Amino acid sequence: MNADARTIIVTGSNKGIGFEVVRQLAKQNHNVILTARENIKGKEAVDRLKAEGLNVHFLLLDVSDDASIKHAAQQVKVRFGKVDVLINNAAVLLREDQSVAEGTTEVFHKTMRTNVFGSVQMVRHFLSLIPDGGRIINTSSGGGSMSDPVGGWSPVYCVSKSALNAATRHLAYELAGQNISVNAYCPGWVSTDMGGKSAPRTIEQGADTAVWLATAAISETGKFFRDRKIIPW
Repeated sequence: MNADARTIIVTGSNKGIGFEVVRQLAKQNHNVILTARENIKGKEAVDRLKAEGLNVHFLLLDVSDDASIKHAAQQVKVRFGKVDVLINNAAVLLREDQSVAEGTTEVFHKTMRTNVFGSVQMVRHFLSLIPDGGRIINTSSGGGSMSDPVGGWSPVYCVSKSALNAATRHLAYELAGQNISVNAYCPGWVSTDMGGKSAPRTIEQGADTAVWLATAAISETGKFFRDRKIIPW
């Protein structure tokens, strides 16, 4: 039993980087909540981890649906009482995302609703469950950096991550008085369904910084990390 075990929720974690984050945290014997927007896929993911001897909990949650977030927060309050670490991992990258100037309104709205508003609403609805010393971790992307060159791939997704980075900084400022840290991290280009098979980084590498931010003795807030190091916004 881990005496320092934390209750940690990871959104969009039935596959990819989120799934690996859950796996690594469960291996450390933390109390981890895996979420998915589809019941069957979420339970199948939990079963895969249980087959590895890991104990995780499942929560049905769609971050693009405010009612779903609110209901999930109520369930977590009853079942667990608190959330020490909130990891906003859920995101979409749409095939139609080819241009900001000529793309459809639907692509822009769906991307921003999931990648930005969903994360902010998670904070709003779960904030009362996060204790002193709690942590919020936002899964961002180097594509959202305002200091790096832009162009060449999924521009609306990149815009959404820029907005998430901005939200991270403002939330860090607002929650500092409650001793709740808020940081973002870039997993890098990872070989997942979203990143594609040609991506150079493994899922384990992509998940590492999130796990580190969730568990290590870190005092920073309002920062952007990659490979456990602060990088430019």
